[in-house]
Amino acid sequence: MKITLLAFVLFFAFFSSQPLLGAAEASNDQVVDTLGKKLRADANYYILPVIPVSRCGPHEKCRSSGASLGLASIRQSFPLDVVVVNRYQGLPLTFKPVNPKKGVIRVSTDLNIKFSSRATSPQHSTVWKLDRFDFSKKQWFVTSGGVAGNPSWETINNWFKIEKYGDAYKLVYCPSVVQSFKHLCKDVGVFVDEKGNKRLALSDVPLKVKFQQA
Repeated sequence: MKITLLAFVLFFAFFSSQPLLGAAEASNDQVVDTLGKKLRADANYYILPVIPVSRCGPHEKCRSSGASLGLASIRQSFPLDVVVVNRYQGLPLTFKPVNPKKGVIRVSTDLNIKFSSRATSPQHSTVWKLDRFDFSKKQWFVTSGGVAGNPSWETINNWFKIEKYGDAYKLVYCPSVVQSFKHLCKDVGVFVDEKGNKRLALSDVPLKVKFQQA
């Protein structure tokens, strides 16, 4: 009788510690725009930097900085750099998750970011990528010229993520499309060069952003 009771206890303990067969894994939170609507892969958006109000009180309320993101020919050649510009100069973007069947954009998910406006020559891609390390500036800059899709070590520089950041979001470069590949994992912030260009670059200080449908 004792043996039977012990077997039952062990059996119950084992199965109570296992997930139920067929139980779905919890999905990551959905990213929402400034109106609280879900970001979708088939829609165009502006990425709006957010800054604290100068006198924001104890709760640190934020407002839009009156800027968005666009492309600039800083080095007089391609690829073009992703920069912070006046909002009216900003370009709309699309987000393409690593699983193209997923129509909703979620946090902590690998995705490609692409300017949907053809502001450049058709021969040049507007997909974001992490450019080669700039030794003169000691920075990793975010540029255009990437390739959408085809997750592999060859495209590892083209994958970014959106993460929750306070009451808004931040962009990060921390791809997980290739599990065995060692790579950088850092926030995307802003590097202001000697000419005042606000270039997106990997940084210890993330750029806080929101998304507005174009």
